[in-house]
Amino acid sequence: MRCVAIGACLAASGVSAVAQDGAKQPAGSAVVAPASTQAPLPAAKSAAKGALATVTFVDGRVVTAVILKETAETLWLDLGFDVLRAPRTSVETIDRGREETSAEDAPAASLYRAGSGLVERTPREVSEKYGEAVILISTPSGLGSGFIIHPDGYAVTNAHVIQKETKIKATVFQKGGSDFRRLVMDDCRIIAVNNHVDLALIRLNHPDRQAFPTVMVNTDDDLAAGQSVFAIGAPLGLERTLSAGVVATRLRNFEGMTYIQTTAQINPGNSGGPLFNLKGEVIGVANMKIPLGEGLGFAIPARYLRDFLRNRDAFAYDKENPNSGYTYNAAPPRTEFGPPAFLRDAESGPSRAR
Repeated sequence: MRCVAIGACLAASGVSAVAQDGAKQPAGSAVVAPASTQAPLPAAKSAAKGALATVTFVDGRVVTAVILKETAETLWLDLGFDVLRAPRTSVETIDRGREETSAEDAPAASLYRAGSGLVERTPREVSEKYGEAVILISTPSGLGSGFIIHPDGYAVTNAHVIQKETKIKATVFQKGGSDFRRLVMDDCRIIAVNNHVDLALIRLNHPDRQAFPTVMVNTDDDLAAGQSVFAIGAPLGLERTLSAGVVATRLRNFEGMTYIQTTAQINPGNSGGPLFNLKGEVIGVANMKIPLGEGLGFAIPARYLRDFLRNRDAFAYDKENPNSGYTYNAAPPRTEFGPPAFLRDAESGPSRAR
């Protein structure tokens, strides 16, 4: 079996070779082939352990191999008789050939999508993959965040973000090459609200009737203190802000509910936004912080979110209920036209109506 060799050319990038028995290969013992001359592993090998991926390093060199394992810090690449261990900081891009993760629809009544076979990535990679599904929510009384869970436009936010409001706008950030395009959607429809768990379900209508990008919701609740997480939202209206941290504790009790406490910065405007793990799953919904406290942010665990979505009919929004929200009357029509009196030039005579 022919294997792609590795060597000292990657040493400057922090990439090291590890033989399958754990011993490091001597520096300079082999060289990674350029992309144009590199031979892929035989098909039998790739079929046995997975599809080939093409990894481009920051120094421009390329390796095509099967990814044996990956975390947010390290990649392990199967090169045949050797394993290449590469720190993520040395990796520029990864072309996996096919999507190595799959999104599975939960039962129709649940709306959300769950992941299968997900691997850990860096916050940068996860935000690039799922960042379009994070939205900015605005009402006449303030701003918040949210995230889309279904291609038909169903999105989740905090109940307190839309509390007493009936005119809700959502801003979606669509990728257009290397830039994002803001798409503002007026009059989003409120579907369900549960004030006790501080969750709300709304629905967006795409003006072009296109499917929306979505996030995936964690279903195994496998959390531990020290686990890396990050939030995306619009703190103080600063849209598309990413803040990283760890789970401080997964069982912080407030008023009969348990919350995820995280060192990821949660500020006003983050409310309703997603808290991701490194697999790209939403493990919580950001909803509060302790005033004057640094690194004391809290999120509603995904188990409450799943339960709310499955039982949303019990919390269905009733717009006819007089307690459902404020009604904003339209501005009265103009009765006088032309510039106001204090702006008129006394020497020019009466102003013309416009």
